[in-house]
Amino acid sequence: MTSNVTNVANEADSPAAVNEPRLWISKGWRARVIKNEDDDGWAVEMVKDGESEPALVGPWTMGRDKKNPKPLDAAAFNTLVKTAAEVRRRHEQQLYATHHKTLTVNGRSGRIKATFDIVADEDDPHAVLAAYDGNGEALARVRVEAGFRFSAASVNAWIGNDYRRPDGSSARDAW
Repeated sequence: MTSNVTNVANEADSPAAVNEPRLWISKGWRARVIKNEDDDGWAVEMVKDGESEPALVGPWTMGRDKKNPKPLDAAAFNTLVKTAAEVRRRHEQQLYATHHKTLTVNGRSGRIKATFDIVADEDDPHAVLAAYDGNGEALARVRVEAGFRFSAASVNAWIGNDYRRPDGSSARDAW
């Protein structure tokens, strides 16, 4: 009896597979053929389970009657899943790259690697500026404004100011 209750609960949490000509739901994705608002054609949108916005929207092929859309099939759905997952992966990589930056400058004692990591917190957005020597040993780590201009000039100025926080405070590891 317990296993039936568990199975019912699991089925309620994940949508059942749907294989219709204009709607496929499977593998954590929903593909839906929609009327293209820009012209007389059709489009397909791919939405990941649990998300409200599509990860991918693209043109869809017309059927033989040149009026209705070609029906979705397993091969097309699998290709769409692969493409939408790749679009999401690239978006995540780009977002990571904008929030995590690294550069290397020449300091008095050799090469210094500086990192800048934005913490995108709704209530307290900020960033962490850190410096490491050539062996990877931490030299300093400070909290800065999320809008801090991370550049070779600003890092060199920070190093030249004995790693004092850019806001003027003297704390090297201040939080």
